[in-house]
Amino acid sequence: MLGAVWPIVLSMPSAAAEKRVTKAPKDAGTRPKTKNAPPEGIESLTAKVRSSVVTISATARDGSQGGVGTGFVIDESGLIATCLHVIGEGRPISVQLGEGKQLEVTGVHAWDRKLDLAILRVQSKGLTALPLGDSSSQAQGASVIAVGNPLGLRHSVVQGVISATREFDGLEMLQLAIPVEPGNSGGPVVDREGRVLGILSMKSALSPNLGFAIPVNAVKSLLGTPNPVPLDRWRSLNRMDPSKWSVLSGANWIQRPGRIEVSGMGAGFGGRTLCLDVSPVLQPVCEVAVTVKLGTEEGAAGLVFGSDGGDRHYGFYPSAGQLRLTRFDGPTVFSWNILHQVRSTAYRPGGWNELKVRHEDGSIRCFVNGRLVIELADQGLPLGRVGLVAFRETPAAFRSFSAGANLPDETPVEDGDIQSLIQKPRAPETARLRLHPGSSRALNARADELEKEASQIKLLASELHQERVQTELAGLFQKGETCSDLALAALLVAKMDNPELDVDAYRQEIQRMAGEIAVRFSPETSSDERFAALADYLFKENGFHGSRTEYYDRANSYLSSVIDDREGIPITLSILYMELARVIGATNVVGLPLPGHFMVKQLTASPNGRVIDVFNGGRSLTFAEADELASTHSEIPVRSEFMAPATHKEIVIRMLRNLHATAIASESGTRSLRYLDTILVLAPASAQDRLARARHRLQKGQLTLAKEDVKALLDHTPEGIDRERVAEFYRSLQSRDGSLE
Repeated sequence: MLGAVWPIVLSMPSAAAEKRVTKAPKDAGTRPKTKNAPPEGIESLTAKVRSSVVTISATARDGSQGGVGTGFVIDESGLIATCLHVIGEGRPISVQLGEGKQLEVTGVHAWDRKLDLAILRVQSKGLTALPLGDSSSQAQGASVIAVGNPLGLRHSVVQGVISATREFDGLEMLQLAIPVEPGNSGGPVVDREGRVLGILSMKSALSPNLGFAIPVNAVKSLLGTPNPVPLDRWRSLNRMDPSKWSVLSGANWIQRPGRIEVSGMGAGFGGRTLCLDVSPVLQPVCEVAVTVKLGTEEGAAGLVFGSDGGDRHYGFYPSAGQLRLTRFDGPTVFSWNILHQVRSTAYRPGGWNELKVRHEDGSIRCFVNGRLVIELADQGLPLGRVGLVAFRETPAAFRSFSAGANLPDETPVEDGDIQSLIQKPRAPETARLRLHPGSSRALNARADELEKEASQIKLLASELHQERVQTELAGLFQKGETCSDLALAALLVAKMDNPELDVDAYRQEIQRMAGEIAVRFSPETSSDERFAALADYLFKENGFHGSRTEYYDRANSYLSSVIDDREGIPITLSILYMELARVIGATNVVGLPLPGHFMVKQLTASPNGRVIDVFNGGRSLTFAEADELASTHSEIPVRSEFMAPATHKEIVIRMLRNLHATAIASESGTRSLRYLDTILVLAPASAQDRLARARHRLQKGQLTLAKEDVKALLDHTPEGIDRERVAEFYRSLQSRDGSLE
């Protein structure tokens, strides 16, 4: 298998409000090696490596054979490294040695979606591990070999060199002068002394002799911070609910809160794969709708309707920029009929698009984003089941699927309403410019004007969204520092940056998770036993863990992403822990706002309770241990035993400050202002944030707004603010435009 690789970060920047506190030892997962060992010949080296290489198959959800990839033994106790996309998330896994012996997989010992890495745990007998080298010390041009299963040709060997190290979205990758094909993924890249330097991950689309590998040091880091998940639990992660959906023809369909995602090649012709709603269509008229986003516009994915539950159905979907209505009368290409296809300006390439079909006897009407694009008569197939379809290994995401006799239409926003929000409304041009030598210049000038107007509208949409979220956040804290639903507040912080986030779906997911925990005990179960069940569920069974390789990724500050990825920073993991504890009735838990490393305190019969480090697997700490850890982030001695619990509002503001720090590090002034604006909505008296916002506004040329912030500080002069320095700042702002305010 080959797939897209998520970024790898082997070192982390320093500018962030939360900081990691543990580090994998540099030599994690290595074996002692002979110093200055001479390079081995290719034949003998290959013989040694092959005995440690395995073939990995991930079974499709419908039980058919999935793709084949590669892995290799890294510890005789039964640990095998590979790429995460090789095993698939939540898929049945098969591992086979070179001589054909099957190894029983007992769990996933460690995994990281961003790194595209996974370490499997298998029943071990007589396994030979490959030693792990140091990928940071390899010279350009170093000779290497790679072993894998290209195109299913098992245990094939190829020789090449390390061409360079390259960065992809902040990730360091090894560039190899080696041909890489499907099936190579997860295989070892080995130097002439037999040490693994990397894991084959992806091929170049430009050259058949160019590939990329994940540096082996990322595997060492993962070994140092495992997040094990038993196989039975792994197979249930993100699985499609069988009571609502049935998957046909393979591929990888997964269900996350508020959306469904598909990846991989289906078994039908053209890579077709179906995901059908199990509910039958009983009405004489059927409407079905979904909002879809394609991973590539060259692909195809959308709605299926009129299905017999097998190979016969209609399909309506975008394909290569066109909207296509098709009918499939059987399993082969010869039974495929393109009934109609059309381009439409209503379709948004690269974005979310709402598809809707009305199917009744002999009539089909197809809509995209509320506009009718296809209408025709076809009686080839009667009403039948409905669902989703994808083709040609197209990665796609679906949300808001619905079916019924008459679906409600969204109230369209009138052009006049939009124009009234824009400062300088412009009537659309309807007259064609006369063709003359100046036409091109005039058209380009008009295009520039339209781009400016589009930017203005997008900015307005962003501002309106931000204001709505801020208003909802402020409403949660109308009665004080505590709100009734901390998870909702945290999800609204994520929604600020992700307008399409389905907040209710994630709230329901937290309730579902709590329900899985609650069935393990009775109303009489003690608080300590409930906390033990919570810890087992999160850390032992589901692999939630602290993010180390991508600690400063802002996704770690989004509670929704933490739930999706089972990875986060201390504060977001603590929020999830506290909210689950609250729902299952273990209410004696509060946030402990240690500097640089948020923790949780469980209130017990002892005077001050105990400390729980959620970032590090929910381990219990003494107050002295917590103080020592916090002292690495603070110049002032910390006494966690006497520290006041964090209020809900303080927790949300701390999350926003973390996001502000990531925005500063990435030089995103727009996001920086967004977070500061929101902090000041919640805490208008915060002098440090108001002063920071004044500086940001000044940098963005918003002089009048910057002066408003500084004037507010002068009018109220909070504690800790040097009034004279603020006054000097204000005078400097006045001098910039000559005002005498």
